[in-house]
Amino acid sequence: MFDTRLRVSEVFFSLQGEASRVGLPSVFIRLTGCPLRCAYCDTEYAFQGGEWRVVGDLLALTRAHPTRHVTVSGGEPLAQKGCLDLLTALCDAGFDVSLETSGALDIGQVDARVARIVDVKTPGSGEVERNLWPNLELLNPRDEVKFVLTGEADYLWAVAVLRERDIAARCPVLFSPAWSCLEPALLAEWILRDGLPVRMQVQLHKLLWKEARGK
Repeated sequence: MFDTRLRVSEVFFSLQGEASRVGLPSVFIRLTGCPLRCAYCDTEYAFQGGEWRVVGDLLALTRAHPTRHVTVSGGEPLAQKGCLDLLTALCDAGFDVSLETSGALDIGQVDARVARIVDVKTPGSGEVERNLWPNLELLNPRDEVKFVLTGEADYLWAVAVLRERDIAARCPVLFSPAWSCLEPALLAEWILRDGLPVRMQVQLHKLLWKEARGK
């Protein structure tokens, strides 16, 4: 497991900017590569390049920082088979691990100790057809579902999915405005108006550091 090789875009220490762990000092391991091309993607630099690293090296880099919180992201981290070994190794080492995934790939083999943050793709993403809906049946209270919304059409679509699939009964649900596409205050008004059982989130790291890499 420790010799498993992964192509890594970057490893950095920052504040968690999204999901229920927002604000927590965390190590981020961003893997290279993604089969999706979302219209609002803010990590296109992770599509290619990066460096080959073994899991053992990534554990050492993670241990160098004063936190037990680790997020594995991308790109789409599950596009690399070695991601599963990395997640298990991090859990075995005692870290609190979360995985940010598009939901377009099977999450069923992910270590049960990992919190899976599944980004359900809306029509505005341009990748709605890539949603692997059976993934939602695998969710538990430790996991989270995120909808990134580009406008009212995305919001109405997400509300319908939320209700039809009863997602909030399985795990926490996050509604997030796509950066520079939807005014956060407007999304807040819609959520309050409709009494939705969701948590609204904004990207804390962008409020603090704009588009800077490694933040």
